[in-house]
Amino acid sequence: MVLARPRRAGSPVLRGRATAEDRTAPLEGHEPGGLYQAPHYIEGEVVPGRTVSWALEARDKLPSQPWMEASGIRAVVAALTAEGAEIRFVGGCVRDTVLGRPIQDIDIATHDVPETVMRLLRKAGIRVIPTGIDYGTVTAVIGAAHFEITTLRIDVEAYGRRAKVEYTDDWAADAARRDFTINALALAPDGTLFDPFGGLDDLESGRVRFIGDGEARVREDVLRLLRFFRFHAHYGRPPPDAAALAACRALAPLLPSLSGERVAGELFKLLTAPDPAGVLALMADEGVLAHFLPEAKDIGRLCALVTVEAATIGADPLRRLAAVLEVDAAGAGAVADRLRLSNVERERLVAVAAPPESVTAELDAAARRRALHRLGAGRFRDLALLAWAGALADRTALAAKETAGWRRLLAAAGRWKPVELPVKGKDVVALGVAPGPEVGRLLEAAERWWVDGDFRATRAQCLARLEELIGETD
Repeated sequence: MVLARPRRAGSPVLRGRATAEDRTAPLEGHEPGGLYQAPHYIEGEVVPGRTVSWALEARDKLPSQPWMEASGIRAVVAALTAEGAEIRFVGGCVRDTVLGRPIQDIDIATHDVPETVMRLLRKAGIRVIPTGIDYGTVTAVIGAAHFEITTLRIDVEAYGRRAKVEYTDDWAADAARRDFTINALALAPDGTLFDPFGGLDDLESGRVRFIGDGEARVREDVLRLLRFFRFHAHYGRPPPDAAALAACRALAPLLPSLSGERVAGELFKLLTAPDPAGVLALMADEGVLAHFLPEAKDIGRLCALVTVEAATIGADPLRRLAAVLEVDAAGAGAVADRLRLSNVERERLVAVAAPPESVTAELDAAARRRALHRLGAGRFRDLALLAWAGALADRTALAAKETAGWRRLLAAAGRWKPVELPVKGKDVVALGVAPGPEVGRLLEAAERWWVDGDFRATRAQCLARLEELIGETD
C-alpha cells in the first residue's frame, strides 16, 4: 500500500489535483533533490507529498454548504439580519470552503456596531460574549459552537495586535486592511462570493500575497511576517511570492520585538502543516529563522518525522519542534522560555529534545516494558518517533525488520497500562524502619528489583525482598 494523504472530494469549486511535478517542485532558490522535495520510504514504499487540488473553477456564487445550513449558524444569521443588516462570512471558513477543506472556525462580518449586534443576538435568545469589543468583536454562543462577529472597521493607527480602529459600512475598506488576498474573500449567506483583491486566483496558484505593499503591512504588525510563512505552509506551493518574500527577508530583524506567546502561536500552527520542513528550510535560507529560532537546524529529521507521523499517529507540533532543534537540555529550556511555553510544554520539550536515555528499534519486550514504566507511554512514544525519524533522515529508506521494530515500540506504548510497586513507604515503616530518607532508599532498591523481574513479583514477594534489604543494612 502506498501511503498518501487522501484528496477531499466534493468541493463545489475545485477540480483536478496536483501532479507529481507539482508535488516535487523545489522551492525557489533550492536545488532539485533538496529537502523540500525528497520523499522518504517506509518498508520500501514512497510517501508522496501532499495531494491538493489547485485548479479553481471561477464562479460568482457557491452552492449552499453544509456548515451554512447548520441550525446554529442559521439562527445567528437570522438574528443579525433581522433588522436588515448585511452580513458576510469571512476568513478561514471561506478560504477552506473554496478549497474543499474541513471548516474550523466560522467568522462573520457586519456593518452593525457591536452594541447593535449584541442587542440583536440577545433578542433572539442567543448568548453573547464581548470578547474583543474594543476592536468590534463579540462572540455568539450556541451550545458548544462559538461564532465571532466583527463590525466592519478601518485601522486608523496600527501598532502590532493593538490598533486604533473606526467602524465603517464600507466592505472594500474593511477588506483592504486584511493581510493577504486570500484572507479578503467573503461569502454571503446566499452563496455570493466576494473577491476584491484576486484571492481566488491566488488560491488557484498556491500563492500567498500581501494586500498592497508587503513591507508596510508587516510594519503594521510584525506577526504578519510569520503569518506569511504559516499561510504559505498551509495554502502555498513553490515558488513563494517574490515580493512577499522580499518584505519578510528585509524585516526579519524585527521579529525579536514580538512576544514569545505570539511567536509560539504562529510557529505551532506552521508546524501542523502537511510539509512544515520545506517552509522552515525556506525560512532558514532567507535568514528568518536566525532571528527567532536559531536552534532549528535539523530540518532533515523534521522532514522524516512528518513521514513517520503520517504513517502512524498523526502530527504533533511540539514533537515537531523538538525534532528540528539541535540543543542540549539547557538549550531546549531556553527555547521554551523564549516562546513562553507552559510548564507542561516546557517539561515535555526538554525531555524529548534532549532525552536522558535513548529508545531503539532493537528493544525486546521486557526492555520496552521497563522503558515504558520509567518514561510513561506519552514520553516513550515521543522518543520512539523521534528516534525513528532520526534513523530515517540518515538513510532515507529503512529495512523492513527495523521498521517493524519501530512499529512494535508504538504498539507497546498504545497497550501500556501503568503499574505501581505493590508496597509503599508505610510498609517499610511497619517493618521497623524509622521514617526518613532510609525509607525512600529501600523503596527505590525494591522497585529496581521488581522492575528487573519484569514486574512479576507479588506484594508478598516484595515485602519479603524489603525484609532482605533491611537485613543487609543492619
